[in-house]
Amino acid sequence: MEARLNRMIQVGAFTAGIAVTLGAMGAHFLQSHLTEVDLGIYEIGVRYQFYHAIAILITAAIYAQHDRKGLKWTYRFFLVGMFFFSGSLYTLSVSEWLIGTRLTWLGAITPIGGMFFIVGWISFFLSFFRKNT
Repeated sequence: MEARLNRMIQVGAFTAGIAVTLGAMGAHFLQSHLTEVDLGIYEIGVRYQFYHAIAILITAAIYAQHDRKGLKWTYRFFLVGMFFFSGSLYTLSVSEWLIGTRLTWLGAITPIGGMFFIVGWISFFLSFFRKNT
């Protein structure tokens, strides 16, 4: 359990740090390169990454007290959600500036990440309905 807990805390802290870094980059560097719409899309990715990085840290803190199988899944769902949701928004928002083509098809991937976030929150909720599973 300790190794898994350490990993959850490391990943939560790392993804929160990356969210802060990307947020600062958006505010200070990308602002002059992206349209207002793309900057808004980028900021949504940062916001949801940061929310779910904090959620991972909270999940880890609760997991330390209550070793529940559902909390391990919650962590995984939040992490995958970050990758698909925030990652697709980051890539979509900078694609035209970086490669000259707007990768609009990435908009279809974003809801997949959103579904992982929702399933993660459901997993978190259900973790305390079952007896230590």
